Amino acid sequence: MRKPAKTPLGKLLVSAIILVNARGKILLAQRPPGKTMAGLWEFPGGKVHDNESLEAALVREIKEELGIVLKPSALSFALTIHHDYPDFHLEMPMFLARTWQGEISPLEGQELAWVNPEDLNDYPMPPADAPLIAKIPELLETY
Repeated sequence: MRKPAKTPLGKLLVSAIILVNARGKILLAQRPPGKTMAGLWEFPGGKVHDNESLEAALVREIKEELGIVLKPSALSFALTIHHDYPDFHLEMPMFLARTWQGEISPLEGQELAWVNPEDLNDYPMPPADAPLIAKIPELLETY
């Protein structure tokens, strides 16, 4: 019996950020009830619209989610994560920023936590985010 051909997964492009405060803690946001993977912790960010740069998408999403302004010049590209979920392929360019304008507020009902890098494993994350944890110390030294 022949196996059916594997259908290519649709791609979802999401731009995300590692926000680092003056004490070296990293901001995580908890996915609110009603969203896919509710209760899991993630790095803030969101979908990139057609004809939108990765940086512009991140600036827009972070203003919508957290009420702060990121300057594109303050964003440092860190790496791109690829992960196959059952129904889509996630491509997630990650940036790092240590400066922003305004006070961070959870504008979408999400819980927020400032976390020491060594404690990130204590926060359950979506499968795509988890491999990034081991790379955080190196990224913090580099950027």
